[in-house]
Amino acid sequence: MSAPDCILTINGGSSSIKFALFEAGAGLQRRLQGRIERFGLPGTTLAVSAADAAEGFSRPVAAADAAAAVDVLMDWLGERIGHDRLRAVGHRVVHGGPGYWQPQRITPQMIDELRRLSPFDPEHLPEEIRLAEALQRRFPSLTQIACFDTAFHHDLPRVARLLPIPRRYQAQGVQRYGFHGLSYAYLMQELGRLAGPAAAQGRVVLAHLGNGASMAAVRGARSLDTTMAFTPAAGLVMSTRCGDVDPGLASYLARSEQLSSAQIDHLMSHESGLLGVSERSSDMRDLLALESEDVRAAEAVALFCYQAKKFLGAYAAVLGGLDTLVFAGGIGENAAPVRARICDGLGFLGIELSQSRNAVHAPVISVDGSRVCVRVIRTDEELMIAVSVGRTLGLA
Repeated sequence: MSAPDCILTINGGSSSIKFALFEAGAGLQRRLQGRIERFGLPGTTLAVSAADAAEGFSRPVAAADAAAAVDVLMDWLGERIGHDRLRAVGHRVVHGGPGYWQPQRITPQMIDELRRLSPFDPEHLPEEIRLAEALQRRFPSLTQIACFDTAFHHDLPRVARLLPIPRRYQAQGVQRYGFHGLSYAYLMQELGRLAGPAAAQGRVVLAHLGNGASMAAVRGARSLDTTMAFTPAAGLVMSTRCGDVDPGLASYLARSEQLSSAQIDHLMSHESGLLGVSERSSDMRDLLALESEDVRAAEAVALFCYQAKKFLGAYAAVLGGLDTLVFAGGIGENAAPVRARICDGLGFLGIELSQSRNAVHAPVISVDGSRVCVRVIRTDEELMIAVSVGRTLGLA
């Protein structure tokens, strides 16, 4: 019997690529996953993990940019499985503007439109375009599918989509889009599998808390509101992004510091958030270790938890109550103290955590009998990309 076709998923950043390889036989089976980190910087590495731990490794590689990183990945995959087994590549594309949200083949026309939309999300779109173009140059006949991170929120109620600026900008696509959609789609799928259809149709707040952090209010399996807005920079304080701030701050910085719009954007997206408040680290693990000795680290953690608690309360109001709270993402899945502080004092909403369950990251961390079931679900954006590719190509 011939080996089944494979789907490669790619989640690209400014200096890293996360990838996973799935076999598209009887259902999708993950063969391996990994990442290329720090391309264009000293110490570039290719790290791979697989079901068989003996197959995992981490080794230095030479990759000066995204195109070179693609070459490294594809050369290694060619040795591992052969390029002839690769049926398609699925890309996480953060922003598709008003015209793109459903998974679909990447075409020259789409690339042109995404390049035009790059000002919507200058942090992500240019790199995602470069990765797709690098693959297309090397493998012109290879099918590439764009999976948009805004899809989950495409049917937001109009009142949630509207931004309170002059209406003429709506015609340019300026509205709330929401992000982390691949993660949220997976979390809702898992919630239905773990707790049943009634739970997935109930009043749910999803908290994807990681380097990028957002929350979503979901009822009837439909997104009603989400913290990220026109770009992924809005909402909660994040690792290096400021989240929601007074819009007057931008003009103040322009006047007082003579900063250009590009410099303000860099300050708010790369120098702010946990890093800016703590002046120590953008990593929640570091800040939790430092908070007992450094008030700046303690204040950064406190601000993160306070904002998450505030949005949680607001979304309980949007939903008319709360049935389920789901934590996911690097912080949401692994930082028990952060989960505890977000939920502390929310007994009036029906949230009661079990200290012992929370400490060990149990699947359900609320106490028995709590009106709100609080869950920790490990998200899987790569699987959702592979599923989307399989459905688009009729493989699944």
